[in-house]
Amino acid sequence: MNTYTYEKRRETLRALLRARGLDALLVSHAANRFYLSGFELLDGQCNESSGRLLIGAHGRDWLCTDARFFEAARRLWDEDHIVVCQGDAFAQIGALIKDKVRGVTGFEAKTVCCHGAQRLGLRLLAADGLVESLRMIKDAGEIAALERSCGLNHKLMEQLPSLLHPGCSEAELAWNIERFFRENGAAELAFPTIAARGPNAALPHYEPSARTLLDEECPVLIDCGARLDRYCSDQTRTFWLGGTPAPEFTCTLELVRGAQDAAIQGIRPGMSGAEIYALAFAFFERHGVEKAFTHGLGHGIGLETHEGPSLNPRNPEPVPPGAVFTVEPGLYYPEWGGVRWEYMLVMEEDGARIL
Repeated sequence: MNTYTYEKRRETLRALLRARGLDALLVSHAANRFYLSGFELLDGQCNESSGRLLIGAHGRDWLCTDARFFEAARRLWDEDHIVVCQGDAFAQIGALIKDKVRGVTGFEAKTVCCHGAQRLGLRLLAADGLVESLRMIKDAGEIAALERSCGLNHKLMEQLPSLLHPGCSEAELAWNIERFFRENGAAELAFPTIAARGPNAALPHYEPSARTLLDEECPVLIDCGARLDRYCSDQTRTFWLGGTPAPEFTCTLELVRGAQDAAIQGIRPGMSGAEIYALAFAFFERHGVEKAFTHGLGHGIGLETHEGPSLNPRNPEPVPPGAVFTVEPGLYYPEWGGVRWEYMLVMEEDGARIL
């Protein structure tokens, strides 16, 4: 991606800052930092950072990092606007803000710890969600990257039946999936793979076990994704391992696929996340199984696996054209397992298209 793309994104952000009465925004969230600058060296954990951006509402921007990342930073950023922090990085960033910003500075409160906020030595205004609102609407290059990432996931799903065999543990299956992604170009997993056999499939978020072996005649739920060209994929499929599937599995799979089809066919631009969720919920409700549908219908996906928009009954905001999101209804029964089926879609002017 060329530097013009990042400059254009920063210009769009400046308009939002001015509309909010902010003179600058301190960007701390790693995905937002990359979106605005192209600078990405993965942050290890919540108390570690490869750097922060100070975006001025009137055109002066600064990249704050440390000596480890200076050479990488100056490959894509004006060296005169790079601040190399040493020792107390927050105090140095606070000093930069005092020197360069004359008005109100916003900050991403969700990604700055209390200690960091105190060390800045300033009274800042929480301004979360500004960059995320821009990231929600993907440009053509982002959609193409997401299609490539999703395409790799489709390729994995075609190979999955050959990876499913009795005696294989859930953890072994998850490792085989990760190896497939990496051998086919992915930089890493988008999130830890869920590989769940039998009753474990009733847990929407489950950690595969090395002790749980796949058996003949059981459901196996796979939820996985790759990170390719920095963009994530996320797909779930539920398989039957063995001969003829149990009647409860077949019935549940038909209901889940039916709810998904009802939602996808009914999606229109301008619908809120809550309205899209209601399409699937109403289908389950008509069949008397809505209580087994225990989570939202889907979520946005892009640089991160979970981002806006959210398809749940609490989201009144419209899903805009250009948004990429999942539709993943599921039904869960602790006695025998569960079924989830997931597609990634992009909202277009006349409806949603499956990637």
